Amino acid sequence: MKLIAPVLADDELLADIAAGADADDGRVRLWWLGQAGFLVQWHRHHLLIDPYLSNSLTTKYADTDTPHVRLTARAVDPHRLGMIEVVTSSHNHTDHLDHETLGPLRDANPTLAMVIPEANRAFVAERLRTDPAWPVGLTDGASTQLGPWRLTGLAVAHEQLETDDAGRHRHLGYVVEVGPFTLFHSGDAVPYVGMVERLIALLGGRPLHVAVLPINGRVPARRVPGNFWGDEAATFAHAVGARLVVPMHYDMFAFNTETPARFEETARALGQPHRVLRGGERLEITPTTESEDRP
Repeated sequence: MKLIAPVLADDELLADIAAGADADDGRVRLWWLGQAGFLVQWHRHHLLIDPYLSNSLTTKYADTDTPHVRLTARAVDPHRLGMIEVVTSSHNHTDHLDHETLGPLRDANPTLAMVIPEANRAFVAERLRTDPAWPVGLTDGASTQLGPWRLTGLAVAHEQLETDDAGRHRHLGYVVEVGPFTLFHSGDAVPYVGMVERLIALLGGRPLHVAVLPINGRVPARRVPGNFWGDEAATFAHAVGARLVVPMHYDMFAFNTETPARFEETARALGQPHRVLRGGERLEITPTTESEDRP
């Protein structure tokens, strides 16, 4: 099967990232690196959200009844992302906490900081073979400031609101503030009663410039926890007042993907601004909060 080629990959992607940094024009730039992975750039600062840049799951499940057949080619070798200051993991699933991505990323960025749900600290340390004190742990509603990046955790359900023995949530979405901009990345999530109100409260009246939400839904036969369906993602973004919503978590694995059609149809019906990216594609948000493409 021929893989879907990212719009930008490898040398071209890295050149585009460098050009954005050199522009230093106050815009926020996002590149979708596949699945839930986004590289966020502001001035010369870079945040990497939930990257999966390996074939570890395809290898792991190759001889099982749940093969993870890759649909889209990898955008970039994590060894080459030597500009990252902060990386996140929203929860412990390998496509959001991949040792074959995060190990090389740490090698390339000796001062890298990592943000995780506090409830997952021991698991993260074991998987990444790192000092348990290294990651920065967050709980629901708690924040951390790392350079220009302020991250606040929001409890999310995947498919349940799962907590550890201390009541700390194992799945977090992240509100990201940098300069004048605010983004929300849900990680893997399904809508739950009160989620809209919780996010609005965390925003504290600030505009939400971009919401990044999964659209691959939940089908029990897949035997994996599910996510927002596309119509739910568009409806949620509208309810929280997102100025733009971007779908994610599709076109990576053949057994666990969806078309953005339902998402786009609902967004149009609601009048919700939206943008469907292709792998490796860039999105720019201007200081006046308008979104625009660049070739």
